[in-house]
Amino acid sequence: MPKYESEDVSIEELRGEHDVYGRQNLEGNSTVPEKYKGTLADQNDMSVLGRKQVLRRNFKFTTMLGFASTVLVAWEILPVISVYALENGGTAIIFWSLIAGVIGMTFVYASLAEMASMFPTSGGQYRLSYTVGWLTAMGWQVYLAGICFMVGSVIQGLIVLNNLETYTFHAWHGTLLTIGVILFASMFNTLLATRLPLIEGTLLILHLVGLFAIIIPLWVMAPRGNVHDTLFKFTTTGGWSNLGLSSLIGMVNPIGVLIGYDCAVHMSEEVQDASRVLPKALIWSVVPNGLMAIVMGVTFVFCIGDIDEVLASPTYEPFIQVFYNATRSTAGATIMASIIAIMLTSACISEVATASRQLWAFARDQGLPFSGWLSKVSPGYNIPLRAVLVSVVISSLLSLINIGSYVALNAINSLGVVSLLFSYNVTIGCMVWRRLFGAPLPSARWSLGKFGLAVNLVSLAFILPLTFFAFWPVTVHPTAAELNWSPVMFVGILSIAAIYYVVWGRHVYSGPVVLVKREV
Repeated sequence: MPKYESEDVSIEELRGEHDVYGRQNLEGNSTVPEKYKGTLADQNDMSVLGRKQVLRRNFKFTTMLGFASTVLVAWEILPVISVYALENGGTAIIFWSLIAGVIGMTFVYASLAEMASMFPTSGGQYRLSYTVGWLTAMGWQVYLAGICFMVGSVIQGLIVLNNLETYTFHAWHGTLLTIGVILFASMFNTLLATRLPLIEGTLLILHLVGLFAIIIPLWVMAPRGNVHDTLFKFTTTGGWSNLGLSSLIGMVNPIGVLIGYDCAVHMSEEVQDASRVLPKALIWSVVPNGLMAIVMGVTFVFCIGDIDEVLASPTYEPFIQVFYNATRSTAGATIMASIIAIMLTSACISEVATASRQLWAFARDQGLPFSGWLSKVSPGYNIPLRAVLVSVVISSLLSLINIGSYVALNAINSLGVVSLLFSYNVTIGCMVWRRLFGAPLPSARWSLGKFGLAVNLVSLAFILPLTFFAFWPVTVHPTAAELNWSPVMFVGILSIAAIYYVVWGRHVYSGPVVLVKREV
């Protein structure tokens, strides 16, 4: 048994000048207060992975569960983005995709959870690949911009709902609201950083209670569709001649609400007893939140009413129209939509943390331009402040695209899904290769054991076709504005990464060390 699992090891051993692998142990230079350095297992993990503890470990299991749940806010985001699935597959594809998504993504996150236990650092799955580092950095930066824009759009929709006769809708209003949300979220990650675990725990309660505040009025007051048409009638308005192909394209949207729970992994260096707590928090966030998404999905598809009327909503947010049609009350619809807006805002707060930690961790290994500046952590704050500021700037700049094209911004947002899916493919593919042909994997306190290879293979079988169809456009003959530009941007970003590596990165990029043996 590794000695740190039983914690039968002295702190003096862990703080020795060099570890058993000959690398210099940097923990002694840490500026983090003693109470925030975590358990002996955490300190051993940092030593074995060759990292200095510079962030405060102030998250525990419950607060980490709240963090993961409020980053993805699966049931809250589903009504907002389900409009795109209605064009390819209809209400039926929303329901069946959620069922398949919960099952399939559980295998995926079980694979990632095991890896998180092996390598509990903020870099997450990029430890296995330079390319994955760029993919996850790109994915989380785009995700952050997308969720903040979503909040701005919902707020603008509520303004329309409450001022239908007097308010004139302008795209730049949504952009300003988005930037306001980004700045608000950044405040919680800087001035209130030490309170972030408490905030996440509180929001977890609203996340659980809010679901019932939405579904009960809908089931009681909204018109309901029949079972056959709602769950078994697949439809398409995207112009695809093959309904099956159309539905496969539409399935990406509902399953997309379950992509990104690896966010918890990027907070590894701020979690106490990370190699044990993180895998548990990851699995416990996926399954319950997936079930909640199914409950919301079933409610929404049965209570959606006249789809054409909903899609033509003057609020530009079909789900707000669904709420209004159900309650026939502006106040009632506003309260219900506000719950979703608040929870989406909480996701913005959490995603600023996730995006900035991943960016900082990759810069720490010199994987990005200006890494020396970006990887600095301010003493006293003990947060990657510069990475937070860069994330805020990137998201604000991306939100400006909305002024020119709402569709183009949504196409960019889809880049986040594609990027993270590719990172999962590469990461799990590496795990499969190591299990079949490579050296033994490092030991983990949370392990899949003899089922590891089977779980990894099922994961790949699920996400490979999902990744393929994530590149497809919604309609068969899209205009330039309607085109899914994520393939172009995906190749463009990776080309930049390759050029940077050839010109500069290969000279400075150190890459994380993958250990074969972790026992001390």
